[in-house]
Amino acid sequence: MDAANALGGAAEATPALSDRDREILDFERQWWKYAGAKETAVREKFDMSSTRYYQVLNALIDRPEALEADPLLVRRLRRLRSARQRQRSARRLGFEV
Repeated sequence: MDAANALGGAAEATPALSDRDREILDFERQWWKYAGAKETAVREKFDMSSTRYYQVLNALIDRPEALEADPLLVRRLRRLRSARQRQRSARRLGFEV
């Protein structure tokens, strides 16, 4: 097997992002352009609750395919998530962050 076939096989084995996954990344890139609250825009655009949307988003930004598709956005979302987790942990322990 030559290198081109090896790479092609590896690319086929890695699941690509679905259309919905791409739409979610696009939405996160520019959600402030939508009128009204983000939760309302999520419900209208994706027909899911904001809780479910954030569950899907968090799983999505952990996927290497999402990082490949939009590295800046995914890294920023991961950074924001980590900061929120640190703040929650600090509040539970009674620390200031």
